[in-house]
Amino acid sequence: MKKLTIPDIIKRKGGEKLTMLTAYDASFARLLDSAGVDMILVGDSLGNVLLGYESTVPVTMDEMIHHASAVRRGTSAFVVGDMPFLSYQVSVQDTIKNAGRFFKEAGCDAVKLEGGPEICEAVRALVAAGMPVMGHIGLTPQTASSLGGYKVQGKDAKSAQKLLADARALAEAGVFAIVMECIPDKLAKVITENVAVPTIGIGAGVFCDGQVLVTHDLLGMFDKFVPSFVKGYVNLSPQIKDAIAAFSQEVKSGSFPDEKHSFTIQVDVDQLVTDDGDA
Repeated sequence: MKKLTIPDIIKRKGGEKLTMLTAYDASFARLLDSAGVDMILVGDSLGNVLLGYESTVPVTMDEMIHHASAVRRGTSAFVVGDMPFLSYQVSVQDTIKNAGRFFKEAGCDAVKLEGGPEICEAVRALVAAGMPVMGHIGLTPQTASSLGGYKVQGKDAKSAQKLLADARALAEAGVFAIVMECIPDKLAKVITENVAVPTIGIGAGVFCDGQVLVTHDLLGMFDKFVPSFVKGYVNLSPQIKDAIAAFSQEVKSGSFPDEKHSFTIQVDVDQLVTDDGDA
């Protein structure tokens, strides 16, 4: 499959839907690549999914670079690195330095930032430095506490108007695409129709230009919390638990490894032992 470029992604606006899923290591990146996923997001959701944090806030730049590098080694697809909390809110200089690590050290093709007008200066600086940026509005997990928790955003006229203004501001600042999370489908439709760049929904309905999900949610591998907008295409957790339990039982009973899963040699091992019992 041919790797997408920024112009390719923008041309998909209003056309064939874009697909994006998360990956945090080389093995999953290979699976997504082989299945033809358009873009791979190394999301700061790795804090919840892999590292056991209660939110994405504790995730560090070093952790993001570590996982993004692994993903890059597993795929030739378009890779987006999620800028973690406080990696772009302090200063434009810090933003450029931190974003640059995704490109120089991890080989990412773009970075993603959460927010609206408050991050537009950073977006413009990154784009001017040659670093493509994906925006993210609606429910922004890094600042979910200030939004009242993990709730649908844009349900009233005032907040809906703000989200439309946020999207327009990001598009004008130079983002090549905008993730919209947990907003009503009709609002997502209006925003999609009023910005020139593709919108990628997650809990934002069918009218977006593309869709993204956390892969572990899609596969039923993360059952601590599953958002209502997630469609589980398979439920692997019970199968994985059953397989591990079967392994444990067979080891304890001595039925694994059996002859089929052991190596044999032609040498008479009894001859390897000396008369005094030393090998």
